[in-house]
Amino acid sequence: MFDKSEMDQVILATGGYDHTIKLWHTHSGICYRTMQHAESQVNALEITPDKQLLAAASYQHIYMYDLNSNNSNPIVNYDGITKNVTDVGFEVDGRWMYSGGEDCRVRLWDLKSKGTQCPKIFEVQAPVTCVCLHPNQVELFVGDQSGIIYRWDLKTDHNEQLIPESDAMILDIAIDSLGTHMAAVNNKGRCYIWSLKSGQIDEPTKMNPKHKFDAHKRHALKCVFSPDSRYLVTTSADQTAKIWDTTDFSIRQELKQENQRWVWDAAFSSDSQYVFTASSDCTAKIWNIETGKMEKEYTGHQKAVTALAFRDCAV
Repeated sequence: MFDKSEMDQVILATGGYDHTIKLWHTHSGICYRTMQHAESQVNALEITPDKQLLAAASYQHIYMYDLNSNNSNPIVNYDGITKNVTDVGFEVDGRWMYSGGEDCRVRLWDLKSKGTQCPKIFEVQAPVTCVCLHPNQVELFVGDQSGIIYRWDLKTDHNEQLIPESDAMILDIAIDSLGTHMAAVNNKGRCYIWSLKSGQIDEPTKMNPKHKFDAHKRHALKCVFSPDSRYLVTTSADQTAKIWDTTDFSIRQELKQENQRWVWDAAFSSDSQYVFTASSDCTAKIWNIETGKMEKEYTGHQKAVTALAFRDCAV
């Protein structure tokens, strides 16, 4: 699965409704550290590019934890938010962090300043469900509960919007590492695919509809492209995660286990051979994409696991 010499460089973090965040040895499935997240459930997790810090999106706050100490409490608190923070992520060099939330705002946070400053805010008309940063690092794609996808240009502050399906909530957006495809999933279980074409210098990315398909029977909760762009994983309230081949978006694997319940989150290994999932059965799991088999289960949470973050040595 992972060479043991790589263990120190592999970080798997999980969080959920039991108000804790756990760090795991991916090889053994043993939890080696538990961090307290007392004030609310964990909505989303992300690890900084330098693997020093872990951000946890929660109710009215983003908490930052030090991954290299034994401190079980957060070291930074980003607040001033009125409702749930639903998504969080980082610019490629870790200079700034972005977040979206149910207060209908997307925020950029300056991580290099001494304070917890939020120099830029983008406001929409409905609660924000997801935020995705384009690999070009200058465009954010934002999904909301009204079904709108926004392309927010951070250089010009201009935005454009599209509505793939009326009367449906956008629940997640993903862009592949090459910046050539974008996926979005909604509460009706559908997945939409666009081809992306980068404009000339200072021109916006152009989005062309390419494909749509019924991915799940119930809410599709998450979509993630593999690092090599060959696969797309979608997770759902229908108790499955599914692997799709991006050449034609045919199904490659259905990742299913009895009593798995809702599958909330997913992340690929850097070699695109494995995928981690987080689910309401209080566990995270790692699956072999080639075989579709579950290779290990990470047990220890007392309630639903709703978020995970993963980085290994090649990421």
